[in-house]
Amino acid sequence: MRPRLSVRTRLTLVYGSLFLVTSAVLVGVMYLMTVRSMDSGFALEDDPVVTAADLRALSEGDRVEALMGLRERAEEALAARRANVLERLLEGALVTMGVLGVVAVAIGYVVAGRMLRPIHTVTATARRLSESTLYERIGLAGPQDEIKDLADTFDGMLDRLHRAFDAQRRFVANASHELRTPLTINRTVLEVALASRRHPPETKALADVLLGNTARHERLIDGLLLLARSEREPTAPAEVDLADVARGALGQVDREVDARLAPAPVAGDPVLLERCVGNLLENAVKYNVPDGRVWVRTGTDGGRPFVRVENTGRAVPEYEVERIFEPFRRLRADRVGSADGAGLGLSIVRAVVTAHGGAVETAPRPEGGLSVTVRLPARPPR
Repeated sequence: MRPRLSVRTRLTLVYGSLFLVTSAVLVGVMYLMTVRSMDSGFALEDDPVVTAADLRALSEGDRVEALMGLRERAEEALAARRANVLERLLEGALVTMGVLGVVAVAIGYVVAGRMLRPIHTVTATARRLSESTLYERIGLAGPQDEIKDLADTFDGMLDRLHRAFDAQRRFVANASHELRTPLTINRTVLEVALASRRHPPETKALADVLLGNTARHERLIDGLLLLARSEREPTAPAEVDLADVARGALGQVDREVDARLAPAPVAGDPVLLERCVGNLLENAVKYNVPDGRVWVRTGTDGGRPFVRVENTGRAVPEYEVERIFEPFRRLRADRVGSADGAGLGLSIVRAVVTAHGGAVETAPRPEGGLSVTVRLPARPPR
């Protein structure tokens, strides 16, 4: 995997590259212009100047030879001077270009950081936000440019999210009261009818059936409300050990479970985590074969706490593993078999784990049954 470069680094590289390319073109043009100027400015005159005394001291043939030698030496001297001047000019230009290139890269890095600072503010605010801090806003000040438009759009999105979460909380609170109250009344009436001796057996049988349906509806409503609550991030996470959570969940299962509980400290909602492990154990027991076994393990793997629940149930096809985490879905059944539950157990498990920043890994066991592993982030140090 290639290393990722930050936007600031990429902008700095672009600034520096453009400056170096522009500087190289400028140096090349100046060098060519200097060469052309020197070719015309350092040309020898057609008649070199020679003193009269020198000419009188030579014969006519020697005079021509002396003049030609003088011209050749003059041309060699001018060529050497020209090459020396061009060499020093090129060296000075390259050194200057290198120094200015380093300065340009440093300035570009600083300027890019200042230009990207508002984006860092938006990123920091987005990372800090949770359901309990949706009231925070960026409130970016400055000119109305593209970054200001982005920050204002983000603030508007937070306003809509805040209203949506408030509406959801109010709905859950109202539904908890409005749905449970009539079911509680019906259950009370049915229990009174069953306890009375004045009603015939047929009425008591009907009341018993209705009481079972009422209990199922109560479990369904409780599951839906718990699922809605589980999908929200814990507002006040506490220090919890998954080993203690698993021990509490084992007390709710009326079957022997092979438990090996090593310390696994996490930060989260103890009630939701216990419900998560409890649902895993209940499903492992419910969908097991007669005289089957159930295992639960807790500990840390690679620095991450985990809890793993396995059973010896029926063989589960690989393509059906992901479907069992959907609400109201069961293996080989969809909203049927109501006596087995509402089909929300594993949906609640995934919602709780996701809200705590963890992951659920599910794999069919070769001997039959499932192995479900919940991995959560490690508890941050104090």
